[in-house]
Amino acid sequence: MSEATIKQNGFNQERLMQVLLAPVVSEKSTYVADKNEQVIFRVVSDATKPEIKAAVELLFKVQVDSVQVANVKGKEKRFGRFIGRRRHWKKAYVCLKPGQEINFAAGETK
Repeated sequence: MSEATIKQNGFNQERLMQVLLAPVVSEKSTYVADKNEQVIFRVVSDATKPEIKAAVELLFKVQVDSVQVANVKGKEKRFGRFIGRRRHWKKAYVCLKPGQEINFAAGETK
């Protein structure tokens, strides 16, 4: 996406840089990535689907087909006698167009 397209859609580039927090790397996420050509990201809790789509296209230079979001409830944890709760968070399932790929392991070397 070019800067003109981002401004036209009403997205602030600084905001788009803060929408994606981290990729979710787990057994389930790698299975989903292989089967459905989707990538899973941890996103800020007030992010919208169009913002997530624009952020992924801006940062990774890929074309996004669709975005699905899920709110994950924080787990309840005990600290001795006290009961605490982890934070709620939001994750986004980003479906890429055919032929598109995001490779997170490309930068790793041993």
